[in-house]
Amino acid sequence: MLIKEPQDRAELRAMLRRAQVHGLVDADAEAMMEGVISVCEMQVRQVMVPRAQMTTIARQAGYADAVRLAVDSGYSRFPVIDEKGGEVVGILLAKDLLRYAGSKEPFRIRELLRPAIFVPESKRLNVLLAEFRLSRNHMVIVVDEFGGTAGLVTIEDVLEQIVGDIGDETDRLARDFIVPRGDERYLIQAMTEIAEFNDYFGTQWDDSELDTIGGLITQRLGRMPRRGEQVTIDDFEFTVVRADSRRIHLVEAHRLLPTAGEATA
Repeated sequence: MLIKEPQDRAELRAMLRRAQVHGLVDADAEAMMEGVISVCEMQVRQVMVPRAQMTTIARQAGYADAVRLAVDSGYSRFPVIDEKGGEVVGILLAKDLLRYAGSKEPFRIRELLRPAIFVPESKRLNVLLAEFRLSRNHMVIVVDEFGGTAGLVTIEDVLEQIVGDIGDETDRLARDFIVPRGDERYLIQAMTEIAEFNDYFGTQWDDSELDTIGGLITQRLGRMPRRGEQVTIDDFEFTVVRADSRRIHLVEAHRLLPTAGEATA
C-alpha cells in the first residue's frame, strides 16, 4: 500500500479506508486518523457553540443565581457578560463558587473572573488545539470580523472531532433518551428510535426507512448538520446541541404549540 504515496488528502483517506478493510487498523483507529485529518482542515466556526446557544451569566448576578445556573446547566465554566453590551468580560468556574458555600463573605463575581481568551472564527482547529495544550485553557470565546461575540469553543469540542462524542457532566444516563427541560423543550439523544419518539409524543412518523431521530434530521437537511443548526419537522423545532463531523449526538426539541387562531380554526 505504501509503494504509491498519496498525492492529496482524498487519496490519504482512501488509503486509510483500504487499510481498515484489509484489517491493518480497526474501525475506531481509522475513524480517529480521519478525524485528525479533518481537524487540520476545519475552522473554529464549524464547531463553535453559537452565541444564541451559549449559557452565560451576568456580571451583576448574585451568589444564589450563580449556583442555580451551575446546578441547572451542569456546566463547569460560564462566560460572564457585562450589563450593557452583553459582551464577554471573563470566565467563571463553577468550582470557584465553593469558597462561598456557608460563608458570610460578600459575593463579588468580579473577584472570581478568569481572563477570557478570544479567537477569530477562521482559526484552524489544529492550531487552536495546540494553543489549548500550551495555555491550559479549556474554553475560548469566538469573535466575528467586527469583534463581536460569535460563540464559544471548548477543548472537548475539538477533541470530539478526532475521537467522537465524549460524555461530560451535562450528559444524562444512557437510558434517558428523552429528558424534559420545561416550556415544551426536550433534550433528545440522536440515537433515539423514531418508534420511541412516537410513543412518547403521540406522533406517527414513518420509521420504515429511517430508524433514529438523528437520521431523520440529517435526511431533512440533506447533509451532516452542524451544532446550532435548526430544522422544523411538523410541530417540532429541532436544534443540534452536540455533533461532530461524523454524526449527531444530542438535539433539543421544542414542541411548537398552535397559536390562538390555529387552535380555534
